[in-house]
Amino acid sequence: MTTLLAATLKVSSLLLGAALLCTSAQAADKPGPPKGDVRYERERAACLNGSSNQDRATCLREADAAHAEVQRGALNEDKSQFDQNARKRCEALPDGDRQACFARMQGQGNTSGSAAAGGILRENVTREPAAPAAPASAVPAQAEPAKPQ
Repeated sequence: MTTLLAATLKVSSLLLGAALLCTSAQAADKPGPPKGDVRYERERAACLNGSSNQDRATCLREADAAHAEVQRGALNEDKSQFDQNARKRCEALPDGDRQACFARMQGQGNTSGSAAAGGILRENVTREPAAPAAPASAVPAQAEPAKPQ
């Protein structure tokens, strides 16, 4: 009876070991968590450690909502969408300002600030030559003082 029990334990151990090897091999073949899950964990960590610009409850609610949208496939992280939104904001400006806006959105100039500090300031200085000075002959002559009578 003890030999039968010992044989059964050996077979069970072998099967369990094989199952563990198969499971670990399958896990090694799988890539890491989906991109949305990595982002979600990063956002939750920012909420929990206080490095977001929101209170904890709002931050966690927003992270959960964004994660749900990723799972539905409704949240697009495509850079072209960000570029398109930036172009739309610039197109509302008058022509001269529009070109400067496009330049700033493409990274030209200086950027400072943060969302947490109240906003991001993008500055791009464009130098324009001064208008030419009027020629000396165009300056009106001074009238002579009136003579006493």
